Amino acid sequence: MSFGSFSIRTTKRLAAAGGAAAAGLAGAGATARDALAAKAEPWQLGLPEPVTPLAEQMRTFHDLWLLPIITVITIFVLALLLYTCWRFSEKRNPTPSKTTHNSLLEVVWTGVPVLILVVLAFPSLQLLYASDDTADTEMTLKIVGHQWYWEYQYVDENFGFDAFLAARTHEEAEEMGVPRLMMTDNVVVLPSDTKILLQFTSADVLHNWALSDFGVRVDTVPGRLNEAWTKINAGKEGMYYGFCSELCGADHAFMPIAVQVVTKDAYRAWVQEAKQEFAALDPSLEEDGAREGGEITAAENADDAAGETLLRVAADDRR
Repeated sequence: MSFGSFSIRTTKRLAAAGGAAAAGLAGAGATARDALAAKAEPWQLGLPEPVTPLAEQMRTFHDLWLLPIITVITIFVLALLLYTCWRFSEKRNPTPSKTTHNSLLEVVWTGVPVLILVVLAFPSLQLLYASDDTADTEMTLKIVGHQWYWEYQYVDENFGFDAFLAARTHEEAEEMGVPRLMMTDNVVVLPSDTKILLQFTSADVLHNWALSDFGVRVDTVPGRLNEAWTKINAGKEGMYYGFCSELCGADHAFMPIAVQVVTKDAYRAWVQEAKQEFAALDPSLEEDGAREGGEITAAENADDAAGETLLRVAADDRR
């Protein structure tokens, strides 16, 4: 199914609404900056700006734990290699030592790495458990990987759509006013300040749904359902981009991810419009809902008629 014109038009309208709402909180400039958080900039360093609690924990673990330890180890090993090359060159050490073992040195170079791993285990396990905490989610989005596009199913709302690459060439991107190789014809819309359960599977081969700003990078595996969660911070409404990060065939580079984050009110309005545009996941549920609604209306009408009859009988008795 393809509703590209509807989706892009709706996305631009939601972006404008989200920008206006965010302006009252943090300024339109911040919204525009956040909206391009996943877009690489010249001389950009470090991880993307996190917009979810999980992504914030990941950046903290990277910046305050992994990076300092790795830097110290790299500098130490480099200095040791340079010193070894200088100190034990043929010129300065014409008669090589015949030493083959040093118990203290062997204990140190075995024990120190073990201690480093033990220290890293505490923050890494804390982050691992946090990433698996899918309790108390408020909505579910199921993501199915295909060669070479994404299928999104809004399980709670009973509708879904496919998302294909919108602009492959520079000319197409300029004509549509979207980033090349980053925008999709149908855009995922998610509410901010809402804990969302993400379910992943694949219809053919391995894919990987990766959106660094959210701290989400999960394989989609045929015949298996993986889970993750995200909760976009309030005030971080905007457009975010990701990509398939698992080599999946000829068009692996042409199945991007585009997510529009909006306020809860804007999301509810979009859902009502999307239900009219996109196919239902289970049409029988829509029929059952309509049937139940008709039955309730008929029952209410019957109750009203019975009430009116009783009122007339009571009035006749009084006369």
